[in-house]
Amino acid sequence: MSGADLSDADLSGADLSGADLIRANLIRPNLSDANLCGVNLIRANLIGANLIGANLICVNLIGANLIGANLIGANLSGANFSNANLSGANLSNFNLSGVNLSGADLSGANLIRVNLKNANLSGADLGGTNLRGAELFSANLRGANLRGANLSDADLSGANLSRAYLSRYSLFGAKLSGANLSRACLSGANLTGANLSDANLTGADLFAANLSDADVKNARFAYIVGIDESIKLELIQRGAIF
Repeated sequence: MSGADLSDADLSGADLSGADLIRANLIRPNLSDANLCGVNLIRANLIGANLIGANLICVNLIGANLIGANLIGANLSGANFSNANLSGANLSNFNLSGVNLSGADLSGANLIRVNLKNANLSGADLGGTNLRGAELFSANLRGANLRGANLSDADLSGANLSRAYLSRYSLFGAKLSGANLSRACLSGANLTGANLSDANLTGADLFAANLSDADVKNARFAYIVGIDESIKLELIQRGAIF
């Protein structure tokens, strides 16, 4: 069924497991409660698709267009969303643990309290996304665009944020224990009360960053930019490693 036009089709409850729908046109179809396990949807057009309660286990959505798709209650375990367009999608309270979202466009998406533990978000566009309270434990965010994202109360412990752009961000009380922030841009960031214990900040830009009351025990600050000697001495007294 590669290249098929199924726009506005009613496929609710249909069993499409294992189907080949590469580059298929699926604008606004009703796929609620459908079985799409293992379906190949590479570069498929799923704008406005109704995927409520759908089984999307191990579905291949590389480069797919999912703008405005409704994924409430869908099972996304093992799904591959690399380079997919999920801008504006509502994924709040979802379990996306271990899902591949590398290079995906999630700009403006609602990801409140979403479970992204161990998720691959390398190079993803997360500009303006709402990640409040999101579980990002050990997630790969290397090179991700986080401009304007809301990361309040997010758990970023052990996450890979190497080279991430976090300038002027509010990371008040953020959980960043063991996170990789090497070469990250944190200029002007509010890290008041943040947990940075055992974090790697090698080469990070911390110009005008606020580290008041932050836990910096065993955090590595080698080759950082923007910290004067008085602040450096204070951080060393609090257990930081330079």
